[in-house]
Amino acid sequence: MHTYVIIGAGSNKVKSLIRLIPNGIQNAAGVREIKMTVTSRDVAQLAGVSQPTVSRALRDDKRVSEATKDRVRKAAERLGYVPSDVGRALSSGRTRRIGLLLTDLENQFYPHIIAPAHDQLETHGYQLMLHTEVADTDTVAERLISNGLDGVILATSTIDSVVPLRLRDRGLPFVYFNRTSSGVQADSAVVDPIRGMEEAAEALFSQGHRRIAAILGPANTSTAINREMALREALAHHGISIPARYVHRGPFDTATGQAGTEQLLALPEPPTAIVCGNDVVAFGALNAARSAGARVPEDVSIIGFDNLPTASWPIIKLTTISYDLNAMARKAAELLIERIEKPGREVEEASFPSRLVQRQTLGPAAS
Repeated sequence: MHTYVIIGAGSNKVKSLIRLIPNGIQNAAGVREIKMTVTSRDVAQLAGVSQPTVSRALRDDKRVSEATKDRVRKAAERLGYVPSDVGRALSSGRTRRIGLLLTDLENQFYPHIIAPAHDQLETHGYQLMLHTEVADTDTVAERLISNGLDGVILATSTIDSVVPLRLRDRGLPFVYFNRTSSGVQADSAVVDPIRGMEEAAEALFSQGHRRIAAILGPANTSTAINREMALREALAHHGISIPARYVHRGPFDTATGQAGTEQLLALPEPPTAIVCGNDVVAFGALNAARSAGARVPEDVSIIGFDNLPTASWPIIKLTTISYDLNAMARKAAELLIERIEKPGREVEEASFPSRLVQRQTLGPAAS
């Protein structure tokens, strides 16, 4: 099947009748062929819409009706038109690429945010680009800026990170996810740990726990600071404090949970319960307890935070603090899109409530 396009129609006259072929055109008589690249202008003429409408329709913009999108897609398919990322960037000043900066790719938490963030961005015609680094530094900021991104999702920032400052100074939009930095105010999607910690403290107290320990994340992350404050305040309502010997800090990884639990269980008077900074830390704590011959929850109860899919596995059944991680990842992407497209709007903090999910790692305090 051949596709013919009428060019310059008007007043019942046709200036030219051409057949578009891949990388070229041919007149209806097939006499001559001129190599050319099919453009969005050709698609617009065939679909009977404007050139900007073609661009919007092909990136599934909500402002374009479904009927128009269908007409444009069919026209693009008939012409063999493939949108050019370079062309889009030149015409709009945007690459429609969003960076997701991670400094801890091995952490089981982060793979779970990639899919919902990607899906939300794709709905609006953006691509998600994963950037992994070992730390937040000036060099990292420059790499992000030089990679032609329209914006960045910062998922592993520390409170003293220079990256948000550099991005702000260079005018590159960004959003905080799960963590924030004290140096630069920006849009953020974070979890509110207060309700979840209150429910955890109530459950621990009602089960007779008084010797409660905490294995916390790095002291230079807002996530660790907020969760520790919420835990201490929640326990204080029940007259319980956490002594220094019951506190262990480290990265949000299994090694931290393993090392912290080994030290806590070796104390002359070990805790009857351990609250962990996240589920990954709790997985390490469970491993350490088992290696030490301590039964969970008969000898020691363990509580996590995040409710990762692994936490519900029958072999683990971790009691943990939950929130809507998928919705939070989608919201971060949405906030960044809004910041890119409406740069003057007010800064927004989207806070997601938490709650305790009880499974099988919390039980009565050991006597």
